[in-house]
Amino acid sequence: MTLTISEDRPAAAVPDTMPLVFEAIVKQQAIAASYNRGSVTLAPHIVYTKHGEIYLDALTLERDGQPPREAKIGAFKLTGLTGLRVTPRRFAASELFDAKDAKYDGVTLLAIEQ
Repeated sequence: MTLTISEDRPAAAVPDTMPLVFEAIVKQQAIAASYNRGSVTLAPHIVYTKHGEIYLDALTLERDGQPPREAKIGAFKLTGLTGLRVTPRRFAASELFDAKDAKYDGVTLLAIEQ
């Protein structure tokens, strides 16, 4: 399955996990997955395309069972998140997230409401 953003942008392959990510963003529920050989719990804020790939920007809540040293929004290639599942853990929109950032112009698929 492919998703076309606009005629001047390449199509991106839609991962099977896309419905889970959309659900998590809409319900503002954390997701858990494996990423770079470690476990992560993320608060997903936005899904967008970049260079023909689908990315997720999220606040990391836990990495390998530990909270991060500092809060930050990270970019995760959606195909790199394996074993992805929605958790019951709820989250609020982070003040670090800016949906109006220029990097999201014309490529946003879904973002949390602020």
